[in-house]
Amino acid sequence: MDVEGGAHSTDLLERRLDGLDPRDAHLATGIVLGSLRRQAQIDWLIEQKTGRPLRKLDPGVLVALRMGAYQLRFLTRIPAHAAIDESVELVKRAGLRSAAGYVNALLRRLPPLPASWSSPSLEYSLPGWLWTRWVRHFGEAAAGGIARAALDPPVPYVRSAAPAPGLEPTALPGCYRLSGPLPPGARFQDIGSQSIVPLLELLPGQRFLDVCAAPGNKTLQALETPLRALACDISGKRLATGLLEQVPRVQLDAAQPLPFGPVFDRILVDAPCSGTGTLSRNPEIRWRLTPESLEVHRARQSAILRNALAYLAPAGRLVYSTCSLESEENEQVVASAGAPVLSTIERIPGRDEGEGFFAAVLSSG
Repeated sequence: MDVEGGAHSTDLLERRLDGLDPRDAHLATGIVLGSLRRQAQIDWLIEQKTGRPLRKLDPGVLVALRMGAYQLRFLTRIPAHAAIDESVELVKRAGLRSAAGYVNALLRRLPPLPASWSSPSLEYSLPGWLWTRWVRHFGEAAAGGIARAALDPPVPYVRSAAPAPGLEPTALPGCYRLSGPLPPGARFQDIGSQSIVPLLELLPGQRFLDVCAAPGNKTLQALETPLRALACDISGKRLATGLLEQVPRVQLDAAQPLPFGPVFDRILVDAPCSGTGTLSRNPEIRWRLTPESLEVHRARQSAILRNALAYLAPAGRLVYSTCSLESEENEQVVASAGAPVLSTIERIPGRDEGEGFFAAVLSSG
């Protein structure tokens, strides 16, 4: 219900499942995120039996139906009666006891999965407009790889100073695939995210500014090199997280001119974005994003990048990055900045390991 109202599923799950038995927490996470990843397919199944537009269902009833249908059609280890009974209890706990019989009856009559889906939008459980733009930008084969990757749970990657049991090395130094419990001193950070900081080519003693620092993973990665660092973010609450407690912090809106001169040798602009490269981890994004919102992101990102370039010292190096796959937020923002571009990278889910990222390395001229 809270996700339907605009909250982020991963943040909610982390708070709500704290203290729960790890096995129960893992199952609950899988059901919630799986229901969001497969929502278009699940809704199609429900629509075959509901006899009314889904928008006319009570939101609490629809959430219970979606979670029940996901368990019935996409999970094999949960008995059908258990999935149905839990969905019925869910609507009762939500104060919707009158809908309990309806939920029970509909789930018992749920049709099987079709042999094939009638459209890419259903096959990949994506809004049609997003699939169309990915095909246009990446080609159909690459777009299919992106969409398929977004249907699967993400591979867990961590940042660690040293090897440890349960950590499988990757080609990126300090980045490991996690195959067991999180070892002491390691922290979760996707391999795509970890690929950004090395582009700064940091050197000991440099002045480093992270203008959109929270929650702090990339800042901490940068601090593996001894630096004079400053972390900024618009959210004081996010700056107060434990990850950034060892760094001088300033709460500032990077889209507005900041009180700095051109003194920083290295600047990271990991801009807030649509997050379309992270649909596996944040599946609700696909149902919230609109083409119009990409323009809103682009305008803000352009302002942040222009401001940040003004604080770059002569011969300095700035990295602009997003976890978006959309050109409005990436190439178009960089082109509008008017600064020399030394290189760009693009990490594509389904082709590259981990989540999707774009980065451009800019110089002060």
